[in-house]
Amino acid sequence: MNLDFNKNEDANKLAWSNIKKQLEKIYEGGGKKSIEKQRERNKLTARERIEYLCDSGKPFTEIGAFAGFEMYAEQGGCPAGGTVSGIGYVSGRQCIVVANDQTVKAGAWFPISGKKNLRMQEMAMENKLPIIYLVDSAGVYLPMQDEIFPDKEHFGRIFRNNAKMSAMGITQIAAVMGACVAGGAYLPIMSDETLMVEGNGSIFLAGSYLVKAAIGEDIDNETLGGAETHNAISGIADYKFATEKECLDHIKKIFSKLGKPQDAGFDRIQPLAPKSNNGDIYSIISEGNTKPYNMVDLINCITDADSFDEFKEDYGKTIVCGYGRVDGWAVGIVANQRLVIKNKKGEMQLGGVIYNDSADKAARFIMNCNQKKIPLVFLQDVTVIATIAIKANNNFFIVSVF
Repeated sequence: MNLDFNKNEDANKLAWSNIKKQLEKIYEGGGKKSIEKQRERNKLTARERIEYLCDSGKPFTEIGAFAGFEMYAEQGGCPAGGTVSGIGYVSGRQCIVVANDQTVKAGAWFPISGKKNLRMQEMAMENKLPIIYLVDSAGVYLPMQDEIFPDKEHFGRIFRNNAKMSAMGITQIAAVMGACVAGGAYLPIMSDETLMVEGNGSIFLAGSYLVKAAIGEDIDNETLGGAETHNAISGIADYKFATEKECLDHIKKIFSKLGKPQDAGFDRIQPLAPKSNNGDIYSIISEGNTKPYNMVDLINCITDADSFDEFKEDYGKTIVCGYGRVDGWAVGIVANQRLVIKNKKGEMQLGGVIYNDSADKAARFIMNCNQKKIPLVFLQDVTVIATIAIKANNNFFIVSVF
């Protein structure tokens, strides 16, 4: 029995358990009371909408669950950045789904919400994936509006991306299931098709109260920008439905008729179980990641048995590069080696530090993978190096702190 391995395993499983507890809290969104209010209005939560929309039995990979983590405490927090997003399958077609979480400040956009949505749009463009917006938002969070628009990579760029994706032929579907006001109202209008839920869905720049204050006219939100108005009068929306589930069912119908996606051309064969047990990962890395370990041992826990072929094994040893297979897919792996090694020149090299020979090797390997159309997997564990210049007696001394 290896006591260090057992100690590492216990520490890492405890750390993973803590992460899962944090995720459970994030999954509650704005809290149980806010979720109950949603249900009283016959509305599903963002996560329930995604669960109903995506194909059962196929994975939905959530992305950015920790966006906004421990941010905006003075405003009451912003779990998952106020949006739930990820990659899933709808009618067998892989796609990206972005859903406003109405339980978090009525789905209002925080600065991190804009960043997260932009990232999802970038992923859609980079991978030519159709994107579905499940809209239920009060617009920009007004107390922080000065931080949402000024940056080049902020809220306004979302609409530029809408136009770019349209030009690229990437399908964009918007389902308006609640409020869609102010700046957020542009998003469904710039999508290819817009669906609305009667009674709850609304699109307008300013609501009825603001209209009353501005011009003194009494009007209800449904007449101002409800499903009937935008389907029958303005023509902004394309479909209307009595319930959210009917709306989501129609999205499935739309996706069932999409053209066949372009194949990325990556190679895949029958997958094999890894050479080492996946669970061994817990025992390889020490508590707090303070001790050296062999990155190849970790690689053997995730790659198919006997599939990993190391590239330039004796050169630039602080980075491990090689070809392998993960679940049958051919991949190139670039990983930091955490062992202290001695190169052929007799020089000691610290694990986790990128030396010039390691950088040269990694650059060459990445170019090779690019030539061969092999996707890359990066396993990053870099030691932080701070270089400090100290002046003493008019002389400078360079000190590296690890």
